[in-house]
Amino acid sequence: MSRLTLRLPETLHSQLSQLAENEGVSLNQYIVYSLTRQIGASYTVQVLPEAAVNQQQADLNRWLQSSEPCSEAEATEILSERETAPEQSQLSAETVSRFQAMLQKGHSERTS
Repeated sequence: MSRLTLRLPETLHSQLSQLAENEGVSLNQYIVYSLTRQIGASYTVQVLPEAAVNQQQADLNRWLQSSEPCSEAEATEILSERETAPEQSQLSAETVSRFQAMLQKGHSERTS
């Protein structure tokens, strides 16, 4: 576990101490819990209404119909020039390997 030293305004420190006391936990435990809840909220999956999903599908279909197809060689060239995203540390090596295998399988099925 990491250690972090913070300078808090006295009023905030007092409020946090009071809230921790009301919950019957240490100040440290209360702050960790509060930060965890705040961060966890940003990772919540939000389900889109069916109408929004249908609209996105319709938009995609319109775009696909209006775009010009490209050859396999052109697609490969375009993909080879794209910027590489930083590695996602949240994904295990096994998960990355499974995704790569799925992508390769899809590519092989299209070219056979």
